[in-house]
Amino acid sequence: MSHANLVESSSEMTSLIRNEPVQARSAARLTALLDAAAQVVHEIGYERLTTAMVADRAGASIGTVYRYFPDRIAVLQSLAARNAERLTERIAQTVADSSLDGWKAVGEAVFDVAVEAYRTEPGYAALRFGDVLDLRPRAGSPANAVLAGRLFDALTSRFGLDDSAEARLAFEAASELCDALVARAFWSDPQGDPRFLEQARRAAFALVGPYFER
Repeated sequence: MSHANLVESSSEMTSLIRNEPVQARSAARLTALLDAAAQVVHEIGYERLTTAMVADRAGASIGTVYRYFPDRIAVLQSLAARNAERLTERIAQTVADSSLDGWKAVGEAVFDVAVEAYRTEPGYAALRFGDVLDLRPRAGSPANAVLAGRLFDALTSRFGLDDSAEARLAFEAASELCDALVARAFWSDPQGDPRFLEQARRAAFALVGPYFER
């Protein structure tokens, strides 16, 4: 699977931006709003975020916020989509890195990239890809599952690994387990509790190893 195909996964994680920015000024304004939202989420969590907080932090009017986002949920979904886009791009670059020899080396590097997002991307630890938002009715697949599927395809294609349905399920389960354990690692430690990070790494390889090592 090519770099471009892996990046396509971010397009499946829908952003509800009211007006797609075309001009550079509009794009910069949208970036400023999302940056402001990320900072608020980083400080107080996504549950308490309001559009007024976003406007105040960005130094913009509430009307400017509503020009791009119909409500606070759209702000959160758009921020989650940006998180997904940024992380997917970094993962795609890692998978394509020819200096990484073997699926285990790539897997280790991808894990490190994901952990680094928790440490450096404001608000990521709380919101991630937005799967934590309980929106009904649910449609499509969870964003984390979408990325896991694309990553599975990229790894099996590059290294000729087992691409059976059972292997795919194990890989998705490993991704979900990692998400939960890494989130726990960053629950109160901004650098991530190394004990939980190590357990996440071990558990992921234990799940996929029986399929990828044969």
